[in-house]
Amino acid sequence: MPIKQPMRLALVDDHTLFRKGLISLIKMVCNDCEIVFEADNGNDLQLKLNKQTIPDIILMDVNMPFMDGFATVEWLNKNYPQIKVLVVSMITKEDSIVRMLKLGVKGYLCKDVEPNELGDALNAIMDKGFYYTDFITGKLVHSLQKIDTQNEKHSGIRLMNDREKDFLKLACSELTYNQIAAQMYLSPKTIDGYRDALFDKLQVKSRVGMALYAVKYGLVQL
Repeated sequence: MPIKQPMRLALVDDHTLFRKGLISLIKMVCNDCEIVFEADNGNDLQLKLNKQTIPDIILMDVNMPFMDGFATVEWLNKNYPQIKVLVVSMITKEDSIVRMLKLGVKGYLCKDVEPNELGDALNAIMDKGFYYTDFITGKLVHSLQKIDTQNEKHSGIRLMNDREKDFLKLACSELTYNQIAAQMYLSPKTIDGYRDALFDKLQVKSRVGMALYAVKYGLVQL
């Protein structure tokens, strides 16, 4: 049986005391976590990130000097798309949360998070690929309710076949892609094909983008 590798984490936040406190929380809830580096902002992250320091998850603030969280996530998407981002911020404004989720971050926590929830978030992101709380889901629903839907539905709906619609509904659940493949009696490769096809048809770039689209046009309900 292969030895489980430690979860590699990096912290990007301009407040040194908060970073140190967050590291203490991580050590409380994660016995097999390794902090590969800390950074003050996106510019500092770019200097410290290389082939030897690539983390599994980056815990990142939004409001930082020189290069904020939005710009940093955009840079990571282009240069290190395999790295998952968990936002840990005091910013709870709807537009900031939705903007981050549309950029593809895998979770969004407030800085007053309880230690156990931090541990749940890290484990969920590693195991399932994402972690969304009821708070975040509520923000998404409220934001989507404000979108003007009087115009004709997006043409992407007309381009989807029935099996792709079935996949889209399952993709909005907590199932992994492999579990979706098993439930649909399809191979993981076929599921990957559905995912890539919907990314193209719906003009989205992430599983969160698919979920936002599905909720916006009434294909699923959160």
